[in-house]
Amino acid sequence: MSRVHDMGGRFGDGAIDPNEPDQVFPQDWHGRALALTLAAGGLGKWNLDISRHARECLSPKDYARFGYYEKWIAGLTDLLVNNGVLTKEELSTLAPTPNSPLQERKMLAEYVAKILASGGPADRSSDIPALFTVGQQVKTRTVGNTLVDGGHTRLPSYARGKTGWIIAHHGTHVFPDSNAHRLGEAPEPLYSVGFFARDLWDTAEHPEDEVVLDLWQSYLVPA
Repeated sequence: MSRVHDMGGRFGDGAIDPNEPDQVFPQDWHGRALALTLAAGGLGKWNLDISRHARECLSPKDYARFGYYEKWIAGLTDLLVNNGVLTKEELSTLAPTPNSPLQERKMLAEYVAKILASGGPADRSSDIPALFTVGQQVKTRTVGNTLVDGGHTRLPSYARGKTGWIIAHHGTHVFPDSNAHRLGEAPEPLYSVGFFARDLWDTAEHPEDEVVLDLWQSYLVPA
C-alpha cells in the first residue's frame, strides 16, 4: 500500500501546465517557508530523510488540500513539536520559552551563504561492493521499505517490480529507508537506473520515453 504522496504516474490528479510561469517562489512567504525549514534543520534534531518523511506522514486530507510549501510548514511544525523544540502552547501563543539550549545553534544571517554553499553531501565510504555494472539489466523489488512497515522509501510505487538497466554507479550513499527512521545511515551503492515508459505504465503516452531513477542497491536484483 502506498501513501497519498506517492503520486507518480497516477491518474486523476489533473494535467501539468507547461506554460505555467516559471517562478521560484510564486508568493513571498514560500521563500520564508524554505528558509525556516533549512534553519530548523540546522538545529541538529533531525536529518533530511526524517524531514521528508514528516511531510509524507501528513494526513491524506491535509496532503491533498495543502500547496507545496504548506506541506513543508505542516511537516516542519510536526517535527518541531515531536522533537521537543517547541510545545503546542508556544505555537498557539507565539510566545517562546526563553533561554532555549538550542539558541546557540541558530543560523545567523552572516553564515547562511557559506552554509548553503557547503550543501549536505550524502556520499559515504563503505565496504559494501557494487553488485551491478553499467548496462546490466536489473529488476526492482516489489515492496517499499523493508525495515519499517509503511516507512520512507525512495522507490516509487510505479517502479516496483519493473525491469530497467544500470546507467551509472554513483558510489555509496546514505540509505534513506534507514536514515529516515533513526536506524543509522546504512550507506550502500547508489545507481541511476533507466526504464522505458512502456515498462512502467500500460498506457504510456510516449512508450519509448526513458525514465531515469536514482535507486539504492537493495532495491535491485539481477533481471
